Amino acid sequence: MAEASTAAVASNPELLEWPKKDRRRFLHAVYRVGDLDRTIKFYTEAFGMKLFRKRDIPEEKYSNAFLGFGPEESHFVVELTYNYGVTSYDIGTGFGHFAIATPDVYKLVEHVRSKGGNVTREPGPVKGGKSVIAFVKDPDGYTFELIQRESTPEPLCQVMLRVGDLERSIKFYEKVALGMSVVKRVDRPEYKYTIAMLGYAEEEKTTVLELTYNYGVTEYTKGNAYAQIAISTDDVYKSGEVVSLVTQELGGKITRQPGPIPGINTKITSFLDPDGWKTVLVDNEDFLKELNA
Repeated sequence: MAEASTAAVASNPELLEWPKKDRRRFLHAVYRVGDLDRTIKFYTEAFGMKLFRKRDIPEEKYSNAFLGFGPEESHFVVELTYNYGVTSYDIGTGFGHFAIATPDVYKLVEHVRSKGGNVTREPGPVKGGKSVIAFVKDPDGYTFELIQRESTPEPLCQVMLRVGDLERSIKFYEKVALGMSVVKRVDRPEYKYTIAMLGYAEEEKTTVLELTYNYGVTEYTKGNAYAQIAISTDDVYKSGEVVSLVTQELGGKITRQPGPIPGINTKITSFLDPDGWKTVLVDNEDFLKELNA
């Protein structure tokens, strides 16, 4: 079966070039919170994010809100989901953190602390390096890394997930499934981990997906808090064909076949990577129509 899957991938070189030609960018990360207004208040007052959209869907018993540092048409944002009556979630061991770039980590940490944020690592240089970072937690326990950068067009700059086989994950995200490139790789044998940053541009200019492999750890718990990332595409159907091929070879599975969402008509497809992390691909034009509706 594995040989047949590899052969199928090898026999479709033109299709596998599609992700690198496609117009893709990170749209948003989706995760669940126990008190939507509390989290909106914390993100706007402590982090300095802006609230772009908020909607209530009582017939499906949930509300959501979109926040970030720039308009959704051009920036990565977070989509917070509140399910009626659910006040807490299990983040699990697999989800790592989000990251925010700021010109002055020390100043931001003090501001976050003044707004009731939980500082879990005081600001200072990383071990063995010069980058100044800190870690804080939001009211639901999600970790945010604060990274000092003089300037950046995308302050909401990372989503970190832990994986059980880094080489397999890199192949999945870079070479065939999502058209990303490895923009940075760091191996720290003294701390028994390796990380790879993947994205669609240089690390300082865009949002990246940080994949972390801890030596000898092949599985993590997913919990029920973090949901998925959404990425844009010009053709969900062709992208779905690529994902179908790749999952045959590397693992993972399609969780929603390409097509429009009932009632909204935005075309999407969704799938799990080999570690079970979910990605949704969203049609570029439909996404912009949805924003302007």
